[in-house]
Parts: sequence; C-alpha cells; structure tokens
Amino acid sequence: MSENSFELINEYKEQIRILRQEVAELQDAGKSKDSANKRCLQKLEHTNEDLEKANKKIKELENKLNKIEEDHDQKDKR
Repeated sequence: MSENSFELINEYKEQIRILRQEVAELQDAGKSKDSANKRCLQKLEHTNEDLEKANKKIKELENKLNKIEEDHDQKDKR
C-alpha cells in the first residue's frame, strides 16, 4: 500500500474513534436525561398526591364549617 493509503486509513480510523466517542457521550446524555425525567415525574406524582390530600382536607373543613354555621343559625332562630 502507498503512503497515501495509510494516511487515509489512519484518518478514517481517527474519524471512527471520534464518532464512537460522540455516540457514547450522546448515549450517556440520553441516560442522564431519562433519569432526570424519571425524578421529575416522581416529584410530580408526589405533589399531585399531596394536592389531592390537601383538597380533600379543605373539603372536609368546609363541610364542618357549614355544619357549624347551620347549627349556629338554628340556635339563633330559637
């Protein structure tokens, strides 16, 4: 083989090495992004659960308050 062929082969090898490195970096970035998305989804699920509990508690307190007001109104009418 000629000197030019060796240079060309070496250049291709270097380009392949660089491309493999870039693919590995992109795969790592994708895995990191997936992990971050999973954590965010878990936080969102927990926040949603907390919100549902808070809304339920608010509804209970509103019902209690309404009952107290009704009892108070009935006592006033007597």
